[in-house]
Amino acid sequence: MPLKSPLPFVWAIALITVLLLGLALRFWHLDTKPLWLDEVLTALFTTGHRSADLPLNQFLSLSAIDSIFAYQPGLSCAQIAQTVATESVHPPLFFCLIYQWLGWLKPDATQLIWALRALPALFGVGAIAALYHLNRLAFSPAAGWMGAALMAVSPFAVYLSQEGRHYTLPMLLITLALAGLLQIQKDLRLSAEKKPRLRPGIWLGWVGLNLLSLYIHYFSILAIVAQVIALLSWILWQKVSLTRRQWGAIVLAVSGIFLGYLPWLPTLISHIHRPETDWLIPYNPNWLDRLAPLYQTLVGWTLMFVALPVERQPQPIVILSTILTLAFVIWLGRQLYLGFQQLLGSQQPWRSGNPAIALLLGFTLCVIIEFLAIAYILNKDITVVPRYNFVYYPGVCALAGACLVKPSPVQLGLAFRRSGAIVLLAGLVSSLFVVNGGVFLKSYAPDRVAKNIAEPGLPIAVVVAYSSLQEVALGLSFALELRHIYPQPDASVQIAFIDKTQGYPQVWKTLAELRQPLPLPLNLWVIASPGMRSKDYPDRLRIFDPANPQRRAKISCAIDLKGYHRIGFPYQLFRCLPK
Repeated sequence: MPLKSPLPFVWAIALITVLLLGLALRFWHLDTKPLWLDEVLTALFTTGHRSADLPLNQFLSLSAIDSIFAYQPGLSCAQIAQTVATESVHPPLFFCLIYQWLGWLKPDATQLIWALRALPALFGVGAIAALYHLNRLAFSPAAGWMGAALMAVSPFAVYLSQEGRHYTLPMLLITLALAGLLQIQKDLRLSAEKKPRLRPGIWLGWVGLNLLSLYIHYFSILAIVAQVIALLSWILWQKVSLTRRQWGAIVLAVSGIFLGYLPWLPTLISHIHRPETDWLIPYNPNWLDRLAPLYQTLVGWTLMFVALPVERQPQPIVILSTILTLAFVIWLGRQLYLGFQQLLGSQQPWRSGNPAIALLLGFTLCVIIEFLAIAYILNKDITVVPRYNFVYYPGVCALAGACLVKPSPVQLGLAFRRSGAIVLLAGLVSSLFVVNGGVFLKSYAPDRVAKNIAEPGLPIAVVVAYSSLQEVALGLSFALELRHIYPQPDASVQIAFIDKTQGYPQVWKTLAELRQPLPLPLNLWVIASPGMRSKDYPDRLRIFDPANPQRRAKISCAIDLKGYHRIGFPYQLFRCLPK
């Protein structure tokens, strides 16, 4: 009696190894990088807070910041959704999930960053397994393993997984939805071969996955449209003859997604016109800005495979990293081209013996075209933000994984190209830079700002002028980093958020009236609007004198012209001395 092939067991071990590697990379140094603006907003909403709960227009000790992020038990998903609908521009489901997750973990202030990022990291590991499933269905176990390995060590995927944001979960759902779409395509092919097949469970699963992704991130709309276009394009190219029942299934599936999203649709429409997305609009665009979406798209593709340190690095390192990256990209492009040619043989993708190629390629190209259309037609350049590429990254990873294995009629077998090992090694090295804070650095660098503000031996007062919740979140990210620097913050650091919607003269007036307990001398730092220079600040500011609280006396603080910094937002030092 012949023995069973041991290869399925080998593939199981190989997949587990890749998942463990992906898990290790995603949880390594998970809480060492500072929370940045968007993650602070996640923390606020998922601990059950609203902007009305924030103590604004008053000085706070840094220890009081802990209460701002203290978990509020007993809230429903509907209450979280109401907060998200009115105070952000995102769907609610991710925030509800994180709220329940934090309620289960019950983290204290020192554990909040890890807890906030842990669930997205787990979703990132789940996406690796989903990619294996997708490529195994589309191509072979070897292509499944290679695709999963690429995602496991991808610097882009590791970066997304270490963000306390809603990117890895929709990426997981989109990957599973693509696998469902392949099953639907298979059913339609069998129908064309006079073997009618219609599995309601597959169609309902595809609808459910896409609907869930819509309630997590709005850009999932682009993925759904791309999936439908890719499927219909394949049907037209192949001239697949469908029955009325099958056309009805397609219409019902798409309609089901639309109907399931109707309750949130008015909120989506209101969010489109919110000012929070205006930062994507180029400022006084010139011809170079019009070319930016093209080369930014290429940069986004590069970061999916390799990311060497160039941000805030010495010039020699920047030059070396750039040269190595360009050389690798040129080499990788050739390897993928050769692999794709072998994958297709001499046929065009839509005539290929493997229809999955046409579906995945069509999906990926469609999303890229959608991105460029948004940039050039709607004038909102989403290509400037590499993390948004999560929408079509599963398609890129699936196709790259298939191109880096040798096509073989034997479905089970380690038929990898040597180039595949080099790509995996480059990804692993890049991911080590990611987890150690060498690439994908946090926006506005809250850790650098905190270090610049801190001065041993002197009390620190920080004033954040704000006109939106986003600017309050920015100030809170600085405060959280100052919290790490000062072991006894109550005695040495205070922070205040002052409304600037009525102009800076009102900010300076409000500042003079706020009671602050810090002794003199002290350093006063004022964080203002982007574009504000040192000359735009007043020469002197007045603050409350704690030594004469009954007389409401004021202290004059002189500007320090050498104490001006700018990392996205400017912050200026004033020195407050006793009379």
